[in-house]
Amino acid sequence: MNFKHNRRHEEPEINLIPMIDVLLVILIFLMITTTYSKFSGLEINLPTADVQQNKEQPDEINVVVTASGDIMVNKQALGSHETEAIREALQRAAGSGKEAIVVINADAKATHQSVIDVMQAAQGAGLAHISFATQQARH
Repeated sequence: MNFKHNRRHEEPEINLIPMIDVLLVILIFLMITTTYSKFSGLEINLPTADVQQNKEQPDEINVVVTASGDIMVNKQALGSHETEAIREALQRAAGSGKEAIVVINADAKATHQSVIDVMQAAQGAGLAHISFATQQARH
């Protein structure tokens, strides 16, 4: 008995419909879970430094703000943390020169309010140039 003789030989075929369904589900999953972020940038032009330094350097007023909030102006400790006392000390240190630069050396653990008080006192004293001293991180 030969049963294979009566059957026709069918070509095997790959059914693509389940594969397409799986790919569509994956595509929908990726589209839903992907976060679309809009990156906005600010275009700025940075200043360049000249090689030659300006020979006339304005006076510097060094203000130190410690971690405990104590303030020293040109190595002289102030007894008060009030903005008015800081302003008077900055005016005395500046003298007649209103082009003096206030350099703030604030401890990393100093409160923001202490630094803001120094900045407000400098503004009240008419000193518009303020700079912050930093140090390089140790590796």
